[in-house]
Amino acid sequence: MTDWQAETAADYKRKGFAVRMGYGRNPVLLAVDFINGFTDPSTPLGGDFSAQLRVTNSLLAGFRRAGLPVAYTTIAYAPDFHDAGLWIKKVPSLEILVRGSPMVEIDARVQPEAGELVVEKKFASAFFGTDLDQHLKSRGIDTVVMVGCTTSGCIRASAIDSIQSGYHTICVRDAIGDRAEGPHEANLFDIDAKYGDVVASIEVLDYIHSLVSTGGFAAKAQQDFQRWWQSGQNAAE
Repeated sequence: MTDWQAETAADYKRKGFAVRMGYGRNPVLLAVDFINGFTDPSTPLGGDFSAQLRVTNSLLAGFRRAGLPVAYTTIAYAPDFHDAGLWIKKVPSLEILVRGSPMVEIDARVQPEAGELVVEKKFASAFFGTDLDQHLKSRGIDTVVMVGCTTSGCIRASAIDSIQSGYHTICVRDAIGDRAEGPHEANLFDIDAKYGDVVASIEVLDYIHSLVSTGGFAAKAQQDFQRWWQSGQNAAE
C-alpha cells in the first residue's frame, strides 16, 4: 500500500468507509468482458491480462466443481452502431466490437461451458440495459463475485450497479485488470471503500469450500440455475 493509500484508508475508516459487507449464501461468478477485444494487447482496447485470466480459471474450476453458477458479459454492437449511444463518441475504439466479430467473443482461455449465461451489453455496467438482474434474482442469487476488465471502466460500473441492485459485491483483486496500474489501483481502492469487498482469490475459494461443506447447497443452486436457463432457451426457440 502506498503512502497516500495508507493515509486515505485510515481517514476513511475513521469516517465509517470500507466496512466489510461479506458474502451471502447463493453466489454467481461474473466474468466481465474477458473478450478478445480487451484481452488482446494488440487491439486499441486491449491489455495484457494473462495473470488475471489464470486466476479466473482457478475460480471457474472452483465454482464448477461446487456446482455454482457462472455468468459472462460481452460488449457487441450492430454494424451501424445505432445501439452504441454516446459512449462510442467518447471512446471511438469501441468500433472494433461489432457483433459477430472475433473481438466480442469470450477469450478461449476462460471459455464458457454449455449452459453458462453470456449477457450482451452496450455500455460499461453488466446491469445497465441488460436483463442480468432479472436472471440473477429469478434464481435467488444474493452474491456477485466479480472478475474481469477493466477495473476503472466496466468493473467499477458493474460493482456500483451490483450493490445498488442489492447484491453482496465481491471483487477479486488478482482476477481483475486494467490497461494501466494507476487507474487500476485507484479504482480498486475506491470500490473497496464504497461499493464492494475487494478480496484475494484464495478467500473466495475458501468461501466456496465453506458452502459445499454445509450441506449440498451448491449442487441445488446449480441444478436450479441450469433448469431455469434451459427453460429460457427452449422458450426462445
